[in-house]
Amino acid sequence: MKQKRDSETTANALPFTSDAPMPLVAIIGRPNVGKSTLFNKILGTKTAIVDDVPGVTRDRNYADATYRERKFRLVDTGGLDLSASDGILALIRRQSEIAIAEADILIFLLDGRSGLTPPDHAVVRLLRGVTKPVFFAVNKIDTPKADPLIADFYQLGKDELYPVSAEHGIGVAELLDAIYPLLPATDGAGELLQLPRIAVVGRPNVGKSTLVNAFLGEERVVVSDIPGTTRDPIDSLVTHEGKRYVFTDTAGIRRRGKIDHGIEGYSVMRSLRAIGRSDVAVLLLDGVEGVTEQDTKIAGAILKQGRACILLVNKWDLRAGDAEARKEYELELRRRFPFLTWAPVFYGSALKPDSLRKLFPRIDDVYTMFTKRIPTGTLNTWLQDILVTHPLPVRTGKPSKVTKSVFITQVATKPPVFALFVGHPQDITPSYLRYLENQLRDSYGFAGTPLRLLVRKK
Repeated sequence: MKQKRDSETTANALPFTSDAPMPLVAIIGRPNVGKSTLFNKILGTKTAIVDDVPGVTRDRNYADATYRERKFRLVDTGGLDLSASDGILALIRRQSEIAIAEADILIFLLDGRSGLTPPDHAVVRLLRGVTKPVFFAVNKIDTPKADPLIADFYQLGKDELYPVSAEHGIGVAELLDAIYPLLPATDGAGELLQLPRIAVVGRPNVGKSTLVNAFLGEERVVVSDIPGTTRDPIDSLVTHEGKRYVFTDTAGIRRRGKIDHGIEGYSVMRSLRAIGRSDVAVLLLDGVEGVTEQDTKIAGAILKQGRACILLVNKWDLRAGDAEARKEYELELRRRFPFLTWAPVFYGSALKPDSLRKLFPRIDDVYTMFTKRIPTGTLNTWLQDILVTHPLPVRTGKPSKVTKSVFITQVATKPPVFALFVGHPQDITPSYLRYLENQLRDSYGFAGTPLRLLVRKK
């Protein structure tokens, strides 16, 4: 099994590497033959978007899979149209070609109902120069009446064809059984540790895919100036100075009234879910256009889901010569994001990878705060000092009592959650809770992460 994979590196690439400890199995084929459906069936979940419109999958979509206790990484690709020379179809073709180059095993999926087509023959000619194992699977063979359709594909000269129905799961186990001997046995040592998950989010066309590509140093996701290019949330494993991270490139989130029903609506929904399963959301903002109402709504979604956050002002190289630009932008951030005053702001350019080197220490710091836990004893000593000068609010006419009966403890991380136990929870005002939150941040940091304070009756 080939261990070192070929990769296409971009100019000025950062020294960040994509790490794939398991064999890669790539599903390839012309558009609309059912690749994403097969991808989902093998995984047992609806991981890829499935629709009957050609070109739905544009990037390489990766997911870890296990079959009979052997692990591999499955890759879904866009439709391989070798006739495409420009536009989005050419970018999709490029992604499929990269998948072929880096994969260890290929599943070439054909459409049994459409029969053998000239684009299929073109892919076969491309594969003649590939030395890695290629499994020819004929899809949409879901009834005995469809079996004769397979005969047309034997003219390809393959002794073994694998009839499957990706939609119904027929023949998928037989296909995996054929691949199984090529998968290395594992003792569990290859399982990934719980790594920081970083979601790159923002409205369309602010540079999210370009940013992820800069981190990876390769053409990992499709980059185009067409808004809405990224549809599936794409996970990428990135190593920087010995530390590993999972970066998720997401679809641009437009205003609700601008979102088309169907594929785009599903993409946006999954982008929001990607925020929820991340640890840190890097919210990309346009340094030239400024902060928009939609940026504010995306920031609100990050806060609502309790994720840590870094504000990355992209395209800042275009304003670097403007001495007043940063001051003006920071004023705009404070006006638009009064609820994210704790989020650090980073200025850089996805097209200037050197400007992004300092982003990783910021991510490390924010993740540390997101997972930070303060011992209960330390917290209560801190609280007693606070109560000396700022006692708890009390009901009118009730004398202030000794504060020893008040108790605080941290009950969760990701994000940090604190429970304040008092005799009369109804007396604790929102303004007092904000004061306590500010004091927590002054004393213990918590930059980049939301805090939650719960009031409970003692």
